[in-house]
Amino acid sequence: MLIFQPMSDELYSVRMHAERAGAHLCGAERLVSADRIEETAAVLVRRALVHPRGCAEGLRLAVDRVDPASVVRGRLPAVTTLQVSDFSTGRALAAELLAKAGVSSAAAVFAIHCLARGAAPDGRSMRGAMLVGATSGRRLEPDAARGVRVTRMDLSPQAEERLRADLAACGLDRPQVREALVLAAKVLAAPGVVAELCWSDDPDYTTGYVASADLGYVRLTELKPAGDERGGRVFFVDEARVDLAALIAFLEHQVFLADAVGAVYPPREPR
Repeated sequence: MLIFQPMSDELYSVRMHAERAGAHLCGAERLVSADRIEETAAVLVRRALVHPRGCAEGLRLAVDRVDPASVVRGRLPAVTTLQVSDFSTGRALAAELLAKAGVSSAAAVFAIHCLARGAAPDGRSMRGAMLVGATSGRRLEPDAARGVRVTRMDLSPQAEERLRADLAACGLDRPQVREALVLAAKVLAAPGVVAELCWSDDPDYTTGYVASADLGYVRLTELKPAGDERGGRVFFVDEARVDLAALIAFLEHQVFLADAVGAVYPPREPR
C-alpha cells in the first residue's frame, strides 16, 4: 500500500546524470536534508569521474526542493539471491520467473533478446527503461532511445540503516544492490506494472534481477557475460488497464521514499 504522508523536515532531490562519447554513462540520486546537499553532490560527481566504463565527459547535477506533502512512502520488496553458473542459465531462469509473475513467454524472450543485443536503435544500451506489454511483448515507450527514466526516490535514514545491516549479514551490502532495490520498489508501486527485468550495463557487474509484487526482488548472479557493456531495464505492463501517461508521470516525477524494508535471504542455488 502506498501512503501519502507529509514530512516534517525539508527534503531535496539531488540527481546526477553523466555521459561519455555521446552516450549515457551513469546516473544516481538521493533524497536528502538541506545540510547534506553538498556532501551528496560531491559523492555523485565522484561516481561519474571514476566509473568502470571511463571518466564522464559531461555531467548534469540537479537539486530541487521536494514538497513534503507530495511524498509517497512505500516498502522495499524481500530480497532473494539465486546463484547460477552462467548467463544462459540465468536468462532461462529469468524467463521462468517472469512467467510466474504473469509475463508471457513471448514477451519475456523478446525483452531478454532486446537487452542482450542493445535495446536502443543504435544497438547500445538505452538511457532509460523499456516499457513492454506483458502479454503482447510490444514495446510501448514513446522514445526507443531514451526510454523511461525512474527518478526522485530513496530510502529513509532508518530504512537504510536496517537494510544495510540485513544486506551485510548476507555479504550483499553494495551500492548497486541498494539503489536497484529502491528503484524496483518504486517501479512495483507504479500503476499497471506487472514485473521488472534488469541487468547492469557496467562491464564488471553481471548480476541482474527479476522483480514482481509476488516474487519480491530476485537477484540472479549471472545475467550477462563479464565485460559486456549492454544492459538495461524492462518494465512489463498490463496493457488492458495501464494508463501510459500516468505510469510515465509516476516513474519520472513522483517522489518515492521507502521507509520500510522486506526480508533479505542468504544466497542459495535455485531449487
